[in-house]
Amino acid sequence: MASFQSYTLFSLYLILIPTSFITIDGTFSEQYLETKTRNDHVSKMTHLHFYFHDTVTGKNPTATRIAGRKNAFGATLIMDDPLTEGLEHGSKLVGRAQGMYALASQHDAGLLVVMNFAFLEGKFNGSGLSILGRNMVYDTVREMPIVGGTGLFRFARGYALAKTVHFNLDTGNAVVEYNVVVMHD
Repeated sequence: MASFQSYTLFSLYLILIPTSFITIDGTFSEQYLETKTRNDHVSKMTHLHFYFHDTVTGKNPTATRIAGRKNAFGATLIMDDPLTEGLEHGSKLVGRAQGMYALASQHDAGLLVVMNFAFLEGKFNGSGLSILGRNMVYDTVREMPIVGGTGLFRFARGYALAKTVHFNLDTGNAVVEYNVVVMHD
């Protein structure tokens, strides 16, 4: 009998105590102050600006469909798109956007984007940034998170703002302006 009572009390402890710290009041999120700091560490903030050229037609497409029906839920494309300094396709190449995107929404033009910006120019040559997020392509400006980086962008975190500056409805080819703000070591 004593072991049954002990077991019951222990079970109640495991159920009631942890849940007493959880409060659900209908709010979407709460903001907490950051409590973890390193006094000897200073992060750098970098702003990058470039153009992404996504070409899905022609002799040398930089993105190609690998799954799903064209322009339908589930369509998945893999890409190796040039990143240029200027708007023109022949502008100075500063990197490549390599990864994939998929039509992940049944109700609107929402893409799941998984890509790396691999930089080939200047002090960031050989460094990269990783993006994983939602891209609502019909929004004027879309924000996607920077979830990591390599090289000079090690421990990166930040955001990328994407704005379509050219889209050909017949071909699906696009040029997208990127403004990226990233904190890194």
